[in-house]
Amino acid sequence: MSNTTPGTLFSLEVRPHIPEPLHRLEELANDLLYSWDSEVRGLFCRLDPALWEECGHNPKLFLRRVAQSRLEEAAEDRIFVVEFNRVLSFYDTYQENRPQPSVTAHLDPEHDLVAYFCAEFGLHESLPIYSGGLGILAGDHCKAASDLGLPFVAVGLLYRKGYFTQQIDKEGRQIAVYTPSQFGELPIRPALDAHGDPITVQVELPGRNVTLKVWRVKAGHIDLYLLDSDLEGNNEDDRAITYQLYGGDLNTRIRQEIVLGIGGVRALRALGLHPTVWHINEGHSAFQILERAREHVAAGMSFDSALELIAAGTIFTTHTPVPAGHDAFSNELMGNYFGAFARDLNLSLDDFLSLGSAPGYPGNFNQTALALRGSRFHNGVSRIHGDVAAEMAAYVWPEIPPKENPIAYVTNGIHVPTFLARQWANLFDLSLGAEWRNRLTDPDYWNCIQEIPDHSFWSVRKSLKSSLLEEVRRRVELQCQRNGASRALIEALTRNLTAHTSDVLTVGFARRFATYKRATLLFSDLERLDRLVNDPERPILMLFAGKAHPSDQPGQELIRRIHEISRRPEFIGKLLLLEDYNLGLARELVSGVDVWLNNPEYPLEASGTSGQKAGVNGVINLSVLDGWWGEGYVNDGGVANGWAIAPHGPEFDASYRDREEGHDLLDILEKEVVPAYYNRNSQGYSKEWLAMSKASMRTILPRFNSQRMVLDYVANLYAPANAHRRKLLGAGDHDAAAAHELAAWKAKVRASWPKVRARRIDEVRTSVLDGEEVVVRVAVELDGLDPEDVVLGCLVGKVAADGGFTSRDCRPMTPTGRADDGAVIFELRLNTRLPGLQYYKLRLYPYHDLLAHRFELGRMSWI
Repeated sequence: MSNTTPGTLFSLEVRPHIPEPLHRLEELANDLLYSWDSEVRGLFCRLDPALWEECGHNPKLFLRRVAQSRLEEAAEDRIFVVEFNRVLSFYDTYQENRPQPSVTAHLDPEHDLVAYFCAEFGLHESLPIYSGGLGILAGDHCKAASDLGLPFVAVGLLYRKGYFTQQIDKEGRQIAVYTPSQFGELPIRPALDAHGDPITVQVELPGRNVTLKVWRVKAGHIDLYLLDSDLEGNNEDDRAITYQLYGGDLNTRIRQEIVLGIGGVRALRALGLHPTVWHINEGHSAFQILERAREHVAAGMSFDSALELIAAGTIFTTHTPVPAGHDAFSNELMGNYFGAFARDLNLSLDDFLSLGSAPGYPGNFNQTALALRGSRFHNGVSRIHGDVAAEMAAYVWPEIPPKENPIAYVTNGIHVPTFLARQWANLFDLSLGAEWRNRLTDPDYWNCIQEIPDHSFWSVRKSLKSSLLEEVRRRVELQCQRNGASRALIEALTRNLTAHTSDVLTVGFARRFATYKRATLLFSDLERLDRLVNDPERPILMLFAGKAHPSDQPGQELIRRIHEISRRPEFIGKLLLLEDYNLGLARELVSGVDVWLNNPEYPLEASGTSGQKAGVNGVINLSVLDGWWGEGYVNDGGVANGWAIAPHGPEFDASYRDREEGHDLLDILEKEVVPAYYNRNSQGYSKEWLAMSKASMRTILPRFNSQRMVLDYVANLYAPANAHRRKLLGAGDHDAAAAHELAAWKAKVRASWPKVRARRIDEVRTSVLDGEEVVVRVAVELDGLDPEDVVLGCLVGKVAADGGFTSRDCRPMTPTGRADDGAVIFELRLNTRLPGLQYYKLRLYPYHDLLAHRFELGRMSWI
């Protein structure tokens, strides 16, 4: 029987007037500082907790729907007004903070500006323009930039429908629900020019121009500018460009990336902003390189010189070791969209397309390849991923050993004020004083965690877990009711979600459901898992959450598999699958579970940050040693900060690897995790568990937070890129003479290098007496290059048992004259004071003082 009635349903929103004493609530609602300041969010929640939940924690929407009477009561409530004014005082103080010395030591806030481009930003659930890890990372980057006072601006897209809301039906099928955002409910405002008029820019698509509106998002000290194509005057297809994040076909994707990259540069120009450093966060925005080059070519520069100049100040961060994660467009599609653009750059179409050529993508233009060639500073997002990225990008520097090519790494971190539960912040304030907020990157300081009384620490852990179970119960009941589940089933599913069962060991697994993340590895032995979770003395509760891309059928099959197992009699109420994983649910999970599980295929986890969010809340990680955990796991003979699964590399058969690592996972759960948790004292908790929980927080919080991450970018990438750009731009008249010089030199080297030859001309000796001098001589045919154009070096090192050579010293060889055939003779006098068997290698490579990295030309010859 239908519970709907006939007729049209009309709605009427009655908006309140904000009383004068509380008028600054609107200011707080329009600054995403609330996304990481729980005190600000707490003001809105206190006014009407139920409405706060109903509005999805969206302050701007909340202020449109809260009752007038409630606001007026609050305005007269002395306690609320005192709290309101206290929060405003902190807010105003934050806004007045100056850039930190750790920033001003490297960048001048008066003259320097970092422009950060990304396809998604996950600052808060009230601004749904993110899908997962990349967006959350970008949001945390923005928040840390604000906290540090970094001169920084971010650029992205304003998606009308954003990413999807996930429902899971009674069969375990993922249902993607797209709900258009009402921009009036979002914390955004039109960006205005000097005359107060809304700013629009245009990008060219085949046969037409598309107009884009620029929106401004305030987030503490920084601004995020978002581009929107859903405007009258654009045709229907073009209005839809910014509808969905990662939606549509390749035509839609290339248009989105044109809007982001090219439109983003034009938006900054229209705003009167002049970045000195450009950060391309993943390849989606790489077309900005072409637009910035076009500007210089239009001003009279050659394309090669323009590319050198813009690349000098550009950083590119790659986040995925999975080939499918790198955008590529067919050459035919590129020719359709960029034929005229190539002519503007004075390039043939073939030369233009070569900017995006990459092995493994024949006939396609790869955005990662463009980003690598159009930047001089590049990084992966963990130590392991840096090595993987160097291997994947080796084609850009084909003659350079991957370990020495220009790919560096900055390990991701999380924004502590966002993800550290409010209860922990309160305990720190009480136990450590307010100073802890200024010591987030000081590992020695965080040894003070040991000083927090065990009973106080455990009390917070229990409180957070109870809060999580309450939220999980609410979500499970709503999901079941929507799917028509019986009351008996609901009670069976939620029987372990009460305050009385908060002492059950709870394991969380929440992330994007992609096959390489192996969400079902835990199910490699279901009989054994059954015994574990249903042990009457030591039970386990397992919580799963995550979305699969709507086009990822294998990922959606993982969801169906987890749902199917969760409904088996032996697992009902012990294994729960939660729908619609978002930032709100993430904050509950990472602070409330006992163990955070992560078991990707090595080495496909670029970094991962969910385990960091869990770790700073005293949750203990159980993870494959991949991504950040390869650096974060500590077991130095003292108290370990988690558990590690030793990975099998890609050289092993997938089924063998999954079987062995699944067995190791269950072994660790049964023999280490469960005993540690349930070995309780008379006070109801395990001393061993508490020690590991404190170790998790103490070791992870200061090392894997976004302040440390952004400061690494500032010192190791932003400042060098800024200095290199200035070097190529030149002083005074900014004639970019150095960029012209470098481009001409590279062209000369590329033309000559295939004919450069080197040969030993000394007597190669295999043994000498101690102290006897050895003279090494090499004759080099330079084919028109000068001796100053190259470096000939002697690497001295050792050979390992597997035959690999490791260099411990590099000694340059000096040009001393010419041979009869005109070849340049290089010489090195080796001191033989080192005892025993020694090894050395000789290599030749081109070099110029204007290079950002000595091997950036990618040429090297071994003798």
